[in-house]
Parts: sequence; C-alpha cells; structure tokens
Amino acid sequence: MNRSFGPPKEVVDRIKKEYPPGTRVELVKMEDPYSNLKPGDIGTVTSVDDCGTIFCKWDCGSGLGAVYGEDEIRKI
Repeated sequence: MNRSFGPPKEVVDRIKKEYPPGTRVELVKMEDPYSNLKPGDIGTVTSVDDCGTIFCKWDCGSGLGAVYGEDEIRKI
C-alpha cells in the first residue's frame, strides 16, 4: 500500500511501541483552537492510529488525540 500522507510506517510502529494503551501522558503543547485541553493536562493512551495520532482519555473528560508532528505529549 502506498501511503500518501502521515509519517512512514516505521515511525508509526515506533510511536505504537513507545505509547501502548494504558501509558500515562502529560500534554506539553497543542495548537488546536477548538480544544479545551491545556498544557499540563494528564491522560491515558487508548490507542495509536495508522497516522501516528495518539488517542487519549484525558482526565478532564476529553478524548482528543495528539497529532504526530503538531502536538506534543510526554510520558509520565
């Protein structure tokens, strides 16, 4: 399959290995103007899609994903 967008498969595989479901994370940066998330918010990874987006169940109730190359999270 020829991927025309998103990071290479090797990068997505690395992200999935680094952020398995259940990993606790902290939001460092998100530029989404429609999100109520703010730096310092804490969440739990639920999945990583094939574009490298890390979906989280945030403790504040949001389910928004962190987009590879745009947003920044860190493991805690």
